Formats: sequence, C-alpha cells, structure tokens
Amino acid sequence: MSSSPRTADLSDSTAQADTAEPVLRVVQYLPRIRQAGSAESAVAVFRHLLGMLGADGGIFLSVITDDAMRTSVRSLLACDPRWVIEYSRDGWHDRDPWLRYAMDCQTPVRSAELFVHPWEEEFAMKASTLGFASAVVVPAPTSFGAARVGVLVLGSNNAGHYDGEDYQLVQIVARALAMELHEWLLRTIRDDLLARSRITPDQIELLRYEAAGRSSKSIAAELGINPKAVDRRFQRVCEKLDAPDRRIAVRIARLYDLI
Repeated sequence: MSSSPRTADLSDSTAQADTAEPVLRVVQYLPRIRQAGSAESAVAVFRHLLGMLGADGGIFLSVITDDAMRTSVRSLLACDPRWVIEYSRDGWHDRDPWLRYAMDCQTPVRSAELFVHPWEEEFAMKASTLGFASAVVVPAPTSFGAARVGVLVLGSNNAGHYDGEDYQLVQIVARALAMELHEWLLRTIRDDLLARSRITPDQIELLRYEAAGRSSKSIAAELGINPKAVDRRFQRVCEKLDAPDRRIAVRIARLYDLI
C-alpha cells in the first residue's frame, strides 16, 4: 500500500523549489555578461543579477601584479557611490580583507567569518554602513595565484542576510557569477593593453618564442635574421610593455593573456 507524502515533506519540497527557481533564472541570465559591450552595460547586467540574488549591492575587483613595483586594479561597481569614493580616496585595496582573502583562498565565505587585522578594521566598519552590513566574499581564482586574482562581494544592508538556509545555493551561483565577471574584465584589460601599447602580432609571436625558452640565436635562425636584430626587436617590445627586460615582458604578456 502506498502512503501519501507527509505535509512536512511537501513543505520542504515547496521551499526548495521556491529557492531554486530564482537561482535557475540567475544561471540563465549569466551569458548576458559576455555580451556586454561596455563597462556601463556590464554593470547594468551585474546590478540586475544582484537584484535577482536578493543583494542590495555588489562589487567585483580584478588585481594584476606585473612585478614587485606595479599593481593594476580594475573594478565593476554596483553599490553605494559613497563606498566607491572612499575606497578610491583612501587606497583601501591595500587594507581590504575581502581582497586579501581572495588572494589566499578559493571558497566563498561570509564577511562575518573573516579574520580582520587591526589595520583593516576601518575598512570593515565603513563597509558595514555603506551596503555591506552582511556580505559574501567570492574569490575568482586563476592559475597565476595572487599575481592575478578577482573577488566578487555580494552585499546587503541587513546584518545576517546570508545566514539563511539558501546560503549554499547563493555560494554556488555566486561562484559562477564571479568567474563570468572576471573573464569579462580580463578581456577588457587585455584589449586596453593592446590598444595602449600598439604591440603587433609579430611582436606577440616573438614573446611566444621567449616564453618557450628560445635564445636570440635560435629565434634568429627561425626567422632568418641576425641575432642582434632579434635583440633590437625585443627592446622595442619591452618599451611598448614598459618592461625592464624580456623576462618581465613575457610575464606581462601571460598575465594579460597576450600569449
């Protein structure tokens, strides 16, 4: 004899379906990030997705460290404008516990669970009053480790907003969102470098030879030119990429997806 489902089981199933439906809509909407043709349209898509996830605001930061002396920070911001102004004015990327976490870890975490150093307390306090009273920090890791990292932060004005049962689903979808945002931002960073440096396809090919460990003599034999001509070409490439030597030029090319 078959038995009827218990009322509690039906209620649980209904609750899970109610939670899963908006999550599915977010996943279906994610491809629109790739279609964004400008930062403004990417932020508009980002903002819409935040609303679908029940967040009051969000940020995405991408940080590329070319060498010990040069760091590039790019962002997509859909949050309180005052937070944006203060972050930039006070140079908070050096005291940002969210970014620090993303450089060392890969698992999404609630901001309340992060250890905050004394020099990061001002950042945490200010963020809590500007749309991030409750937040989820979502790293977007890459194969370059801390040299190229992204971090998505979902924010809510309500403390404890992410303490509910749907937090695990938010983690899963937020990871996908973080990677899509990171891919979009890295693509624009790469395009900006290509336009700014005016590096040519032949010069990019030269960097590929260097990345493969080829010497000037070996490259010269491949191209049918003098080794000194190869060195002069590398000098021009280094000038375009503002790199002190060939090794750093290759590092920059890799970090910015030129090779």
